[in-house]
Amino acid sequence: MVTRAHFVSFFPFFFVHAPVFYYFCTSIANIVHIIKRNFIARYILLALVLLGHQGCDLIEYHPYDARLEGPLHMTASMTARIVEQCAGKDTLRFAHISDTQRWYDETKELVRAINRRGDIDFVIHTGDLSDFGLTKEFVWQRTILNGLDMPWVCVIGNHDCLATGEDVYHTMFGDDNFSFNASFAHFTCINTNAFEYDYSASIPDFNFIKHDISAVPDSISQTIVAMHARPGSEQFNNNVLDYFAQMLNNYPGLAFCICGHDHHTEVLHPFDDGVPYYECGSAKTRTYIVYTLTRDSFTYEAVEI
Repeated sequence: MVTRAHFVSFFPFFFVHAPVFYYFCTSIANIVHIIKRNFIARYILLALVLLGHQGCDLIEYHPYDARLEGPLHMTASMTARIVEQCAGKDTLRFAHISDTQRWYDETKELVRAINRRGDIDFVIHTGDLSDFGLTKEFVWQRTILNGLDMPWVCVIGNHDCLATGEDVYHTMFGDDNFSFNASFAHFTCINTNAFEYDYSASIPDFNFIKHDISAVPDSISQTIVAMHARPGSEQFNNNVLDYFAQMLNNYPGLAFCICGHDHHTEVLHPFDDGVPYYECGSAKTRTYIVYTLTRDSFTYEAVEI
């Protein structure tokens, strides 16, 4: 119901904005008058309307618009390929790259170098496809990495969580916690970027980890855990360090963990449990790591191109 108070509050607003409203109405009236009387103006208006209609595909959306075209939900299709191609193998070999953000030419070089080997079963990217969470950054990196001759999966990085980056990641790849089996090896990929969520989300997601452990088949003899930010980094929720280590050690045959984030290649031992964390440098360093797994052992090699 309209009351007297509504009228009282309306009058100050009207008097303040009346000149702007008058100017707007006058301008519209003048434009309509010109179009009515000017034959050329009509054709110019018609041309603009037609150009706008024909040029819809040329519209540049906001850099953080999360609408995507091309391959989507790629984690499911890529892991399915890994499972199929690695079935029954007694030896697995995968490559590890990380932090390709902004280094597009270097990433192309990494792709070419890995393809030339001819002995890699699949590739794991431990996060930071993007630098600012821009949609185009994800698209550009996807285009480059789809040049790999083998399937690849990507863990979410802290820069991938910026702005609408998390939405883009979910649309392009899928859940930020996922796992798959490659012959005798189980691979768990988890989001560890707690800082980007102000430590208010369940990161790491221990419910996911518990469920994943319970679902590992008896045929698995080795487990590898992939993440972006290692325990002890500024991104990780270091309040749960000990519990995190305890949980991971419940995986059958926990062999090692892989990570990125710090942009250099290093072997770390954040806990006294004998489990190494292999950190891969950024694409800027032109470095990737190759891991060779058998049913009861593994080796690794850092390769600079």
